Amino acid sequence: MSEHQPDRPDQPGDDFDDIVRAETTRDPDLAVIEAGSRTLRAQAGRPQGDGVPARPTDPEVDKALRAVEQELAGRWGETKLEPSVTRIEALMDVLGDPQRAYPSIHITGTNGKTSTARMIEALLGAFDLRTGRYTSPHVSSVTERISLDGEPIAPERFIEAYEDIKPYVDMVDAAQEYRLSFFEVLTGMAYAAFADAPVDAAVVEVGMGGSWDATNVIDSAVAVITPIDLDHTDRLGSTPGEIAVEKSGIIKQGATVVLAQQPVDASQVMLKKAVDVDATVAREGMEFGIVAREVAVGGQMLTLRGLGGEYEQIFLPLHGAHQAHNAVVALAAVEAFFGVGAEQTRVMDVDTVRAAFASVVSPGRLEVVRRSPTVVLDAAHNPAGARAAAAAVGESFGFSRLIGVVGASAGKDSRGFLEALEPVLAEVVVTQNSSDRAMSADELATVAVEVFGDDRVQVEPRLDDALEAAITLAEEDDEYAGAGVLVTGSVITVGEARLLLGRG
Repeated sequence: MSEHQPDRPDQPGDDFDDIVRAETTRDPDLAVIEAGSRTLRAQAGRPQGDGVPARPTDPEVDKALRAVEQELAGRWGETKLEPSVTRIEALMDVLGDPQRAYPSIHITGTNGKTSTARMIEALLGAFDLRTGRYTSPHVSSVTERISLDGEPIAPERFIEAYEDIKPYVDMVDAAQEYRLSFFEVLTGMAYAAFADAPVDAAVVEVGMGGSWDATNVIDSAVAVITPIDLDHTDRLGSTPGEIAVEKSGIIKQGATVVLAQQPVDASQVMLKKAVDVDATVAREGMEFGIVAREVAVGGQMLTLRGLGGEYEQIFLPLHGAHQAHNAVVALAAVEAFFGVGAEQTRVMDVDTVRAAFASVVSPGRLEVVRRSPTVVLDAAHNPAGARAAAAAVGESFGFSRLIGVVGASAGKDSRGFLEALEPVLAEVVVTQNSSDRAMSADELATVAVEVFGDDRVQVEPRLDDALEAAITLAEEDDEYAGAGVLVTGSVITVGEARLLLGRG
């Protein structure tokens, strides 16, 4: 195991660290986003249409947005929970229940929620519906979490949404035992912004779990359950079946439940809940599924069987079998939303479906951000996500040699995560992101050495050094002209790497 921390006082990374340290009163996630934007924005412009907003160019708007971010960051973070919907219900009540102003599709599960939400949003938009999408966490900017018409909410509108509900937030804070959390306030902002737009349909991803998640004040006619696996076991349960109990809380009376492929015990829990509330169930592999899939340049070509029939020649510009499964779940969810398979039996317009899927982007999900060598970012953060990423990289890229850069969050199954990646990584560079939730590089390295062996592990506590080391390893021998780099372990790690590589 090697460690290299060169003294490079004139490097941009030092400015980056200085700015992060100066932002000590702010949420660490937001601080590093700001630091990355300020030190690296000049390196390259943001690619158009990637779904990740840059900082506002207007200094006054940027200042106002930072003020809102700082106020939000002063509340309970997303990892500190008091499992209850009491506070969010109180906020919705004083706001006039904006979440009831539009129909919605609610999404829970362990992996694939955000990608599935983006696909659902694209499909609804292609059929001329005005959409609102609420997802978490964000890759680079908190404004990503709230989207209108397929684009992140404008900074000015984000600020307005906060200012509009702030007096009501203060009222609820004063009346409750605990103040509203960061996530609860953002949820209130999203629901109010959607009602104000107004949207024709909202696509809402849970933050964690289901029953007591802040998003669960909506009464969705379509509940989507992406694959359930082990994550947040300290809060949700130690088996897929136990975790499914909490996640099944989004299934409402008379709804349609769209179930991705699930472990048997999780599936049993979901089916029982559906029976209890008289919900209709559509199961992947039964009522809908993937008919054919082949790798294509820039993504994959699919034939999907939905609730109303087959959809051929669907190009999806995302990599991996897991994204194909997300796509067919999204398709079935939108069919259910439109009544296909119930009130009507014919398929939706195939050309419209093709155009929608062809437009999908999912930042930080096997996203290529550099060539020569190729650098791929993936926000996998648990063993199931790592297995999906490993399989997809092997299938879609064909690297002769792959170097990993891994920065994980504390409390995660880092051993299981690294074991899933070990077969596809020649070497791993262990690092850490700037969040206070990050697992230290040394702690992660101890696990990595046990999984990979001492000679395949390098430690670089600073992410910029880790990226440089991995790229150097990928370039070091002509024999490995087809080498690549995979950056993974956490959404925060991926977001910071994105900024450092000039994609923020």
